[in-house]
Amino acid sequence: MSSVNQSVTNGTAGSQYQGLLERALFSTLTTVPCCAFLFINGTMMFTLRSKALFRDTSRYVLLFNLLFADTVQMSLGQLLYLVAACRTTLTYPVCGVVNMIAKLTNEVSPLTLVVMSLERYVAVCFPLRHAAIITARNTAAAVAAVWAVSSLNVLTRVFLLLEFPFKELDSLQMKDFCSEVSIMIGPRSNQYDRAYNCFLFVSATVAIISSYIGVVVAARSASSTDASSRRARNTLLLHLVQLGLSLSSTVYLPILIAVSRTVARLVFVRVQNVLYVCIFIFPRCLSSLIYGIRDHAIRLALRHRLCCHQSRRPRATKSVARRT
Repeated sequence: MSSVNQSVTNGTAGSQYQGLLERALFSTLTTVPCCAFLFINGTMMFTLRSKALFRDTSRYVLLFNLLFADTVQMSLGQLLYLVAACRTTLTYPVCGVVNMIAKLTNEVSPLTLVVMSLERYVAVCFPLRHAAIITARNTAAAVAAVWAVSSLNVLTRVFLLLEFPFKELDSLQMKDFCSEVSIMIGPRSNQYDRAYNCFLFVSATVAIISSYIGVVVAARSASSTDASSRRARNTLLLHLVQLGLSLSSTVYLPILIAVSRTVARLVFVRVQNVLYVCIFIFPRCLSSLIYGIRDHAIRLALRHRLCCHQSRRPRATKSVARRT
């Protein structure tokens, strides 16, 4: 009997040790690339605000807004992931505030992509009126409208959360880990979330596809702008891919709910970790990769920021040595 109890104890300790190693491995695999892309995004945002060319150009202003939203979303998502990996629970108010901020920045990204697509559409289809339509004032108004619509959505979610009888709880300390699933309280909140995500996905997809069709039609009618229209078409296609990846978070909850009903908890945690990397981390890293490689001006500025400061010092010392 004692040998049986000892074997059960050893098996439990082994599973706990395996779970600890798995959590440490997944935490490392997600934290290292997340920190790398946070550094790249931070460098790009600093570059976009350090030169007048980037500050006065509408597409770079919109890109800064997109990078800012993706950076905040990535930081908060990784923070919540590490808190859950450390088996730490938060209170309902703290978890609600963090999730609402993450939800706000998550809604800003697809709306900013729509505005960026419309800007490219105006640049190709109305090149003579582009400077009059896409002004600094109109760009600032578009960015403010994006944040206002996203904030209105978050406030609606807050009002839906207030319907929950928090007074009946013994404590505000959460029994489960902080996530969007844990604060989905009540059927009305879930129904609103589905309706809004469906409306956002359909409207954003229609706007970007319509912009792409308009650019294709303009390219066929004006052969002199083939190069610029081709670049605009490629940019709009990339925007459509970004939109699909950024809105892939809308299927995150349904997949988790379906998986939780069919598999064990350990398998569910593994699936959740993989989905977190594919749905939340990878789409937020795509913007810096696309614009850091494709855009010539940003590529030169990033190369200057990341490389030239280190390479200039040895050259300076060599020149001084030659003079002496």
